[in-house]
Amino acid sequence: MKKIFGTAVLLGLCLSMYAQDGYVTYSLPKTDLLFEVTARQEVFHAGPYAKFAQKYLGVSPRTKDETSFEITEIKLTSAVEADQSARFSSALPSSALQTYLQITSQGLISGQDGAYSENGAVWRFPVDEKGSFAAKGIPSNLASESNTLQGAKGIVRQNVVVEKSPERKAQEVADMIFKIRDNRYKILVGDTDATYSGEAMKATMEELNKLEADYTTLFLGYSEFHTQTAVFEVIPDASKEKQMYVAFRISETDGLVNADNMSGKPFYLQLNVEPFAQTGTGKGGSKPKYEIFYRIPAICKASLSDGVNSLLQVRVPVYQLGRMSSYPIFK
Repeated sequence: MKKIFGTAVLLGLCLSMYAQDGYVTYSLPKTDLLFEVTARQEVFHAGPYAKFAQKYLGVSPRTKDETSFEITEIKLTSAVEADQSARFSSALPSSALQTYLQITSQGLISGQDGAYSENGAVWRFPVDEKGSFAAKGIPSNLASESNTLQGAKGIVRQNVVVEKSPERKAQEVADMIFKIRDNRYKILVGDTDATYSGEAMKATMEELNKLEADYTTLFLGYSEFHTQTAVFEVIPDASKEKQMYVAFRISETDGLVNADNMSGKPFYLQLNVEPFAQTGTGKGGSKPKYEIFYRIPAICKASLSDGVNSLLQVRVPVYQLGRMSSYPIFK
């Protein structure tokens, strides 16, 4: 009897308060599905000379600041809590009561009302600052121009300081890039007055590469990356005919957001319940004096998608989508 009773309890019985005076009050379990989602945010800063990149470098970079998000990891875990809508009280004989309490102390929810600590912490990205190109080698904003004036005493040359146009500054940066490339080539083929070898060659190449990258960034821009992690909870509802849920959303401005935030793109969870095996019908018999009810979980194929692409498929047991049975006690 102990073996049979233990199996019944482990299949889905959650004790919610200690038994007293031959009575037990308990709840059947239900399953919560928890999605731990990690996303990467890219904040792109367009280069100040992006619109001149095609003219001077022959490339077509992005010309506007942009923010985008990409999901990099999804973890699905399940948790069991007491279903407060499925609570039962039952009287048990002293022999069954002792066995019942021994079994419920071995890993089942006991001594409480099935409390479950919600796991829903969300970390948001830090406030983004505008991109800075100050250290990338932007040329001076001023230039000196020489003008020739005809005065009373003859021709006079006058130097005037003027502000450079963005295109002129872009041209100067492009000239520096090509000069760096030319110097690097000459060093590699030995067409220089100085001789480079070993560590000196390596250090020189690294410095030239860094200078070129800094100048090129003024045309191509650069990206900053951040990581965001959030946990979302889905509690399957047995009353729904179609087991389809919005698990979470991803917003272009806020990243990972809850399912009720309509500004984000939805990610859908679909649960397909596997059919239960047919059970034989008994030939009848005496009616039990007591019954302990329990749940047999449904095995579901959980599929997560963005509506087009499948991101996750796994089999999970879900108690509230299963079926209820009972353990008879005749004594």
